[in-house]
Amino acid sequence: MRTVSVGGVRFGGGHPLGIIAGPCVIESAGHVEELAAAIGEISARVQVPFVFKASFDKANRTSLSSFRGPGLTRGLDALASVKHRVGCPILTDIHEPAQAAPVAEVADVLQIPAFLCRQTDLIVSAAATGRAVNLKKGQFLAPQDMRHVIAKATASGNHRVLVTERGTAFGYRNLVVDMRAFPLLKSFDYPVIYDVTHSLQLPGAGDGVSAGQAEFIEPLAAAGVAAGVDGLFFEVHERPAAARSDAQNALPLARLEPLLRRLVAIHRAAYPSVAEAEAT
Repeated sequence: MRTVSVGGVRFGGGHPLGIIAGPCVIESAGHVEELAAAIGEISARVQVPFVFKASFDKANRTSLSSFRGPGLTRGLDALASVKHRVGCPILTDIHEPAQAAPVAEVADVLQIPAFLCRQTDLIVSAAATGRAVNLKKGQFLAPQDMRHVIAKATASGNHRVLVTERGTAFGYRNLVVDMRAFPLLKSFDYPVIYDVTHSLQLPGAGDGVSAGQAEFIEPLAAAGVAAGVDGLFFEVHERPAAARSDAQNALPLARLEPLLRRLVAIHRAAYPSVAEAEAT
């Protein structure tokens, strides 16, 4: 399997687990900097490299009145400050082709949202920047169909591709994660990330906002690691109840370190060759 390096964090190719973590949306410049620093300290203690994620604009919120974020200019300024002060790679999503170039000046990974994974011009513009591209599998797609999404990026000359599973629509207002998706996605030879927290959304079930089932984060993360994912994606907040987006499916910051220690142990037990490589 290919290795995709993102600012020193390596995904795939038999490397140890990495994580992508941060709040759903940039609530303020100070907040993302403090949260990134806290996650960075945990990452260093448990020796799990991390990429910081946060959105400058949540263009797909359920309600018109929902908080969307600070917008492109202020959002990129905040993320650039995090990158400079905390020293971590940055991931953020784009929603329009014109956003790709300015975002690539700051972000190490451009993310294609799940709802937009069939938007050809968006994928091509992200790939053309040369930055790594995280392709989220649409809630409406079978895992096998992601080969066409990947091909749009790679045909543009960019093989720095991550593929992220974030659940599949199962009836109304519910998502499920089929563990068969992980080996199917890995068959494309690109690193596979498991977005644990978004896969626990109950879309639109909160009367104008998405509800969620954060109580299942730990067991599903453990199952994903055992099934062979190359990295994990978590929305993290120090006070999820106060989060301005996706509050009901965010992982409390206080639970991140014990969870990562458990996941590292599972990964080493399930994949002893990785454990041996870490030891040497």
